[in-house]
Amino acid sequence: MTIEDRGDASLITHALASDVLTRLRDVQTEQVEFRKGLVKLGRICGYEIIDGAMETEYVTVETPLTETMGQRVKGLDDVVIVNVLRAATPFVEGLLKAFPRARQGVISASRDEAAGMDGSGQFPISVDYVKLPDIEPEDTVIVADPMLATGSTMCAVLERVLEGQPEPENLFVLSAVSAPEGLLAVGDAVPEAELLTVAIDDELDDDGYIVPGLGDAGDRAFRTTE
Repeated sequence: MTIEDRGDASLITHALASDVLTRLRDVQTEQVEFRKGLVKLGRICGYEIIDGAMETEYVTVETPLTETMGQRVKGLDDVVIVNVLRAATPFVEGLLKAFPRARQGVISASRDEAAGMDGSGQFPISVDYVKLPDIEPEDTVIVADPMLATGSTMCAVLERVLEGQPEPENLFVLSAVSAPEGLLAVGDAVPEAELLTVAIDDELDDDGYIVPGLGDAGDRAFRTTE
């Protein structure tokens, strides 16, 4: 098993995930490779969720030679993936390689950088667009955002995802890099969510950015600057 319980979060420790993340951190990694890396990391994380959290069932199949028993993963048709625009787009592209039949939702949410952090270390959040499928009790819901910094954006996103919906069987918050402060904030606000991340970094700087982090994932993936 390559998902380890670290108290405030579960850490995906797959060696290939760590390798890809190291390449993403490198300032020399250019846009195309950075974007491909996020796709690859999303695929690895998807497979780890399947292996670590989803049940299998025995089925009978007919091979060209005889009848035999095999295993299938249960619940692959009951997956909802929520893309937190914009940085999560390539990350979700990778997840969809693991869950090709997933229903998809999109939320555009961003923090007000000009306002800065308040006394509790949170930012005001603007939610500009929400399009979500219905969620059923048997669903596995994965809310994906490569960076979990203060947790302000994710808390606002989860509020919209869960609003008026039944509690799903599994609710995952998936990130590539997380700050301890963000994990605590989301865990306190939505205790039913399981927080999955590839790395828990050291801290947030005074501007609310993850250190050591990997920079602005959206800017690096889409070759834009603030």
